[in-house]
Amino acid sequence: MLPLHDWLLLASICALGAMTPGISLAVITRHTLHGGHRAGALAGITHALGIGIWAAATVTGMAVLFHRYPMLETGFSLVGAVFLLWMAWKSWQAGRHPLPPPDPDSQFKQLHGAAWDGFMVAFLNPKVALFFLALFSQFLSADMSLVARTQMVLTSMLIDGGWYVLVAMMLGRSRFLPWLREHHHWVERGTAVLLVVIACSVAVQALTADTSLPALTMG
Repeated sequence: MLPLHDWLLLASICALGAMTPGISLAVITRHTLHGGHRAGALAGITHALGIGIWAAATVTGMAVLFHRYPMLETGFSLVGAVFLLWMAWKSWQAGRHPLPPPDPDSQFKQLHGAAWDGFMVAFLNPKVALFFLALFSQFLSADMSLVARTQMVLTSMLIDGGWYVLVAMMLGRSRFLPWLREHHHWVERGTAVLLVVIACSVAVQALTADTSLPALTMG
């Protein structure tokens, strides 16, 4: 296992990366607004699964491919940008209609959408792989045990998922949620604009990217 001070450092950086406001927080907030704390929490859990895939890929050496072959990162980034634009279109369309009252019959659809969006936002972001490549390189060694590698992956997943589940639970049970639901059209349009801006930024960065490692942020 990792020494305690190394694990605390790893956990602290993962927490800072997860807490940095960004597209992930916007997605969790949007699904909490539509489906309540359960939908937001589920999006947070599946987001952590996507994070876990990249973390596992990093400790097994796969993320080095993005560093050696930037075209792979570019391809993933462009696919991710298209996905963000699709989400922006959905959000803008949702803002044009009144927010429907809670319907038990549509709960499965809401939860499925939350799970899908939460996972894909993390999975289609190759910067997450490079984040872990930059972070894990401080701790990885050729003779590191499987237990220590597993500890690193689980730490990143649990911190990411725990943070977003906490956000969803606090927002979904707060007095602020009814106000957000009442003014959901502004939330949807603001989210759509944010998604378009981020998608354009991702596309521009992908097409003009260098091979340097990114800043330590996962949000």
